[in-house]
Amino acid sequence: MTAMHHPPECRLHRRRLLGLGAAGLAAALAPADRVRAAAGTDALLLNCMDFRLTAKTTNYMSAHGMAGKYDQIVLAGASLGARNDKFPAWGQTFWEHVQVALDLHHIRKIVVIDHRDCGAYKVILGKDLKGKEEFDLHAAQMRALRAEINKRYPQLLVELGLMALDGKVEIVA
Repeated sequence: MTAMHHPPECRLHRRRLLGLGAAGLAAALAPADRVRAAAGTDALLLNCMDFRLTAKTTNYMSAHGMAGKYDQIVLAGASLGARNDKFPAWGQTFWEHVQVALDLHHIRKIVVIDHRDCGAYKVILGKDLKGKEEFDLHAAQMRALRAEINKRYPQLLVELGLMALDGKVEIVA
């Protein structure tokens, strides 16, 4: 059996490729003319995967002047998805996406939108809360993520909101 030979421009050592995170891999594989800021990209949106809120989340971002101006990462539980012990790889994925969004699109802020009646909170934390207790749990989770973002990326603004199933968003200070 003969070995396959690739031209030098296609060669990447397997160890080097495996050692690259998402940000490094994107930069290594992207053509030089594509590694520049996307016109108008202002933010990275982190939101939950819940199908009930897909259109409402898009509408919220549009209503706040962000239509076509944000990258998006979707994790079950949004802020909880980015910070939990049950699925630690999700957090790593979040941080790698933040870095790629900074490197490629020079984002200036991260918008985190959790939502009420979130199944991920039930699966990950075993909690099914309502009302003020539910708000307080989401707010604490989002604030902890904001603190972590501020520590790693002090130049980024962080906006937090808790969306109701009707699409209304309570801002978390």
